[in-house]
Amino acid sequence: MAADLIIAPEAEFDISDAYGWYEELQSGLGEEFLSCIDACIQRIRRTPEMHAKVHEEYRRALVRRFPYAVFYEHTDTTVTVYCVFHTSREPEKWRKRLP
Repeated sequence: MAADLIIAPEAEFDISDAYGWYEELQSGLGEEFLSCIDACIQRIRRTPEMHAKVHEEYRRALVRRFPYAVFYEHTDTTVTVYCVFHTSREPEKWRKRLP
């Protein structure tokens, strides 16, 4: 059974911002980005412990086809996504976004 999902407002902004950038780059590419993000988050919901811890209790899942990572934590019943960052960003930037 898939875990409940909470997406932080900051993560929603990350996704929206990247969508806009990709859609401006090429029509339809933003939609492909959203599809890959959704697939990544659904994998996280089904098997949240699949990805290694990268900082304290927080985990990182890489998005297929796009250079982005989803940072999250989970409990027995809930997955909380805190940020969706481009993988070339400095680690301190995503660490500051984690509670």
